Amino acid sequence: MNFDFTPEEEIFIDEVKAFIEEEKLKPHADNVFAPNREADAQTKLDSPPRREFMKTLSKKGYLGMSWPIRYGGQGKDGVYDYILNEELCRVGAPSPGKGVGSIGQTIIHHGSQAVKDEFLPLILAGDIDFALGYSEPGAGSDLASLKLKAERKGNGWLINGQKIWTSSGHVADWYWLAARTDPGAPKHKGISVFLVNMKDPGIEVHPIETIGEHATNSVFLTDVWVADEYVVGELNKGWIYICEALNYERFTFYTIAPLEQKFKELVDLVKTLSRDGRPLNEFPEIRKKIIYLAADVEKAKVLQRKVLSIALQDQVPQTEAAIFKLFSTKLHQRLANAAMDILGPEGLFTKDYEKSHADGKWEWSYRSTLVDTIGAGTTEIQKNTIAKKALKLPL
Repeated sequence: MNFDFTPEEEIFIDEVKAFIEEEKLKPHADNVFAPNREADAQTKLDSPPRREFMKTLSKKGYLGMSWPIRYGGQGKDGVYDYILNEELCRVGAPSPGKGVGSIGQTIIHHGSQAVKDEFLPLILAGDIDFALGYSEPGAGSDLASLKLKAERKGNGWLINGQKIWTSSGHVADWYWLAARTDPGAPKHKGISVFLVNMKDPGIEVHPIETIGEHATNSVFLTDVWVADEYVVGELNKGWIYICEALNYERFTFYTIAPLEQKFKELVDLVKTLSRDGRPLNEFPEIRKKIIYLAADVEKAKVLQRKVLSIALQDQVPQTEAAIFKLFSTKLHQRLANAAMDILGPEGLFTKDYEKSHADGKWEWSYRSTLVDTIGAGTTEIQKNTIAKKALKLPL
């Protein structure tokens, strides 16, 4: 398996880096899009500056590069999308996200012609944002247990129920919503996916503040009517589409670039700080932590490249994506924990305190990385997938 980029791909890497330099996007703390610039990081990443940035990416031809030409894409290999996402995430800038990624790809493969005609041009132009409506108060890891129901009414559906942990729900234009359309079917077979306008009557969005300062939401839907034309793909086949989208998200959303950048900054930190007149990088225990983290970062890079290699052969890397997601998210937490161990009490300084390190980034990372092992499938779900698919163990 060859993990090297081709000469053409290397040229594109240089092009994206030049674009980042041109846009004056700097790593993390110096970047207007990066975490910790405002109290609410998620709101900022979904704010007007982000939308303008998406339009900039669109004008550069960076949105939907791997989409088929007949749908407005460039027909390029998916590695170009990966490279763009990797380099943008490296500096903390917003990546194209789920519209171009999992949602756009699902519409291309399963959406009706009417849905394709309406939504694909808006996605490519950077004119539309989506929120995902999957989790419910009683259906998180066991997503197929969702209860939100859609009942037939005329030439459409009447939707009632609640969703929770809806990131971007307070700013999204459209809701990518999973609902139960056949309550009598087995739980994996009676689900359909709908496209719901977030401005439709009957939708209430309530913010949820978390310890990582990411704004997520609880969404209540009361008698929300959705026309038949906004059902994605076939009725009651939604679970298939959800799984495809989650597999795509697990190896695109959890890019290795932020890990590499944070590890580099941690190494720089221990080189510049001292304790009792002795540089931190001379302490054996600290050197040991850094060495183990360096090895794990390299492992994560190989795991992600393996997932990418399989996906580029039009195969579904379900097991490999689960392994990468499990390893990389736990590593992200270990790296944040290591920084806190090394800094000691000073690591708790927030960005508002003048003696904080890196604008309080390490304290913020310590809190915010908790969600990494929950989103797009919990650690326990990934372990079950690996046990069942790779090890053939009974569950």
